[in-house]
Parts: sequence; structure tokens; C-alpha cells
Amino acid sequence: MIVERTKKEVIIRLSSTIDTEDLQDFLNYARYKELTSKVKVDQAEVDKLSAEINADWWKNNKAKLLK
Repeated sequence: MIVERTKKEVIIRLSSTIDTEDLQDFLNYARYKELTSKVKVDQAEVDKLSAEINADWWKNNKAKLLK
């Protein structure tokens, strides 16, 4: 693996034998870190939003799962 940093980006070179699912997981995590790097939010707000999302998901999927 080779990592190179320029003024605007970081370039990572990997062997073509790397597992693509593992690579996608890594890229998803890197994208998440990039998007959230400047976000300052209280953990209580995150917990509240998470609970709302879970409640909405359960409301929309409960019938499908409890057949």
C-alpha cells in the first residue's frame, strides 16, 4: 500500500487482490469521517435522532417482519 498526500487530497494505492467488500467498508467509513469531520453535535441529540429513526423504521417494517 502506498499513501500519498497532495495539497487537495490523499491518494491511496492498493494491491488489486484486496477484497472489494472490505475496500467498500473502508471507503464508506472514510466518507463518513470526511462528512462528519466538522460537525459538532451533542451525544444526547445523536441519541434522540437515532431513537426517532429506529421508531420510524420499526413502524414501517413491523408488519413485514412479524408475519
